[in-house]
Amino acid sequence: MRPEGRGDASATSQPGDAQPGGRPPGEGTPVVRPVGRPVRRRVGATPVSGRRIMTAEEIRRAVIRISHEIVEKHAGTDGLVLVGIQRRGVPIARRLAEAIREHEAAALPVGALDITFYRDDLSMLAQQPVVKGTDLPFDVTGTTVVLVDDVLYTGRTIRAAMDALMEYGRPRAIRLAVLVDRGHRELPIRADHVGKNVPTSREELVRVRIEEIDGEDAVDIDRAVAAEPVAARTT
Repeated sequence: MRPEGRGDASATSQPGDAQPGGRPPGEGTPVVRPVGRPVRRRVGATPVSGRRIMTAEEIRRAVIRISHEIVEKHAGTDGLVLVGIQRRGVPIARRLAEAIREHEAAALPVGALDITFYRDDLSMLAQQPVVKGTDLPFDVTGTTVVLVDDVLYTGRTIRAAMDALMEYGRPRAIRLAVLVDRGHRELPIRADHVGKNVPTSREELVRVRIEEIDGEDAVDIDRAVAAEPVAARTT
C-alpha cells in the first residue's frame, strides 16, 4: 500500500440586498458561492476567513474518477472491498461503490470502521469519546481493502485505521482513497487515490461537507482572522 487526518466563499448577494421579485435574502433564491472567493464569517466566537475549494459538482466528478482508478489499479473488482472511516469516509465509500456498480455492473461490499480507540491521541480526547461504530459485514481476510476517508493530513488517522482493520482479519492488501490530501504528513503514508491535492498551512482547517451528514456537498478552507485594532474598526 502506498499508505492520511482529519473553508466558505462569498455570496453574490450582500446581506440586506433585495432578491428578484422583492424577496429578502434566503427566501426562494439560492445563494451562489464562487469557488476560491474569500468570505469572512464566524465559527463560534472566532472570526474566520474561508474559501471554497470544491463544489458539489467537483466532488461528484472526483468520486467518479476515483472509482475508475480503483478498478483499474485492481484490474477488476474480484476480491475488492471498500471500508469507510467514520464519519464522512463512510458515505464517500458508499458513493464510490455506487459509481463502480454503474460502470462495472458489480456490487462491492462496503463497511464502516470506527478508529476511536486506536487513536494515538485518545488520552487527549474527552473522558467519554464519541463512538460511531464499526460495521464490517464481510471477512476482510484475503481481500484488497480500499480504506476511504475525507481528508488526509498527518497520516495518524490512517495508521489507526490499519490497526483497527487488522483486528478483523488479514487483508491481502490495503489501499487508500481520500477526497482531499492537504499535506503535512507526520508518518510515511500516502494515498493511492486522491480527489484533490490542496496545499495548506497548519493554521488552516479543511472542512468537508457531505450531503448525507451535513446537508450539502462542499469543501472549504477556513483560517482564523486576527482581530482588528479598535481604532481601525471605529474609523
